[in-house]
Amino acid sequence: MEFVERLPTTKAPAEWFTGDVWFDVIHAGREPSRIRANLVRFSPGARTHWHAHVLGQTLHVVSGTALVGTRDGTVLEARPGEIVTCPPGEEHWHGATPESFMEHLALWEGPGDHTSETDWHEAVTTEQYGRPRTTSG
Repeated sequence: MEFVERLPTTKAPAEWFTGDVWFDVIHAGREPSRIRANLVRFSPGARTHWHAHVLGQTLHVVSGTALVGTRDGTVLEARPGEIVTCPPGEEHWHGATPESFMEHLALWEGPGDHTSETDWHEAVTTEQYGRPRTTSG
């Protein structure tokens, strides 16, 4: 057992995000582990671009309200403590509402080479971001 060195907070790359987003790497698995875990902080209105994970992704909302959208037009609204899963290969986006900050834990697995675990696409349009939302309750 050992302590793991904490990496500094990183500003998310503009080619994959709209708005200001920061993340802290919590865990970047080394073989044989493939698990990845980041704490991601979104400013109001910030969101990812469309993307898909080879082995899927799980999002656990920590604070604020998360929006998670899929290509079929569904936008889920998730609150703290709620968990949303995206199956392998499903194109989706996630981010904060226009009114407040949002933090979530992002959990996913990579196939081992770290370069092909996420397939990034175009930015989410204002229309796609603003679609009606579905809540869990």
